[in-house]
Amino acid sequence: MADRPRIKLPKEAKQGEIIQIKTLVSHLMESGQRKDAQGKTIPRKIINKFTCEFNGKAVFACALEPAISANPYIQFDARVDEAGTFKFAWTDDDGTVITAEEKITLKA
Repeated sequence: MADRPRIKLPKEAKQGEIIQIKTLVSHLMESGQRKDAQGKTIPRKIINKFTCEFNGKAVFACALEPAISANPYIQFDARVDEAGTFKFAWTDDDGTVITAEEKITLKA
């Protein structure tokens, strides 16, 4: 279904620093409004939810709708108060979940 998601964030940050996180996941995002060559409606299949946690705490979440383009790109900011792991999850209509993790350390 999808290649490994691409995540871009610093490998280290100062305590309390606000960092920018960029994510990109490969997905067709079929809206359910198009028809195939036989005129039948192609079933909807989109990523409908994205979440990001840092050390088990919610950082960012959003709902995605059929109007979102293929290969959704999501960018947001997060404050880093400690070293840890960001966990990302993209949930598809059929319940499939694409996950990724990235670690960040604190600058001395």
